[in-house]
Amino acid sequence: MVRVKKSVHRRSESKSLTKVRHPLFRGIPTHSPSLWQAYLLTERASRVGFDWPSVVGVLKKLDEEVKELKEAVSSQNRRRMQEEFGDLLFVLVNIARFLRINPEEALRGTLKKFKSRFNYIETSLRKKGKTFQQSSLTEMDRLWEEAKKRQFRG
Repeated sequence: MVRVKKSVHRRSESKSLTKVRHPLFRGIPTHSPSLWQAYLLTERASRVGFDWPSVVGVLKKLDEEVKELKEAVSSQNRRRMQEEFGDLLFVLVNIARFLRINPEEALRGTLKKFKSRFNYIETSLRKKGKTFQQSSLTEMDRLWEEAKKRQFRG
């Protein structure tokens, strides 16, 4: 991460981090959704200068994280895949912060859209007297595209 340096008063290096009176991340509820926690963590880190100068740097980091996830998948190392997937989500949340997008709301909107489109597939198949198991991926994909077109018109 490239950091933008801001003037920040620092405590003596000899003091332990655990003895700092006002930890930067205090008040971020650990029970809140992970996407929102990531948003708040990156926002707070940004306040003290630990940030990219623009979204361009974060987008480059996204490319790096996608590459690392692909490598982890190739290695079939479950622990590494999970770690790299988490890193990818984290950088996506950081992009959301730069764009002033609430990641929870963005994902909720996508989930709603996904359910609507999938419900369209299910309803269309049922009208034809078919089940998911009786239809091909090609047929379901065609219905998915129909659902997308209907959403854009509606």
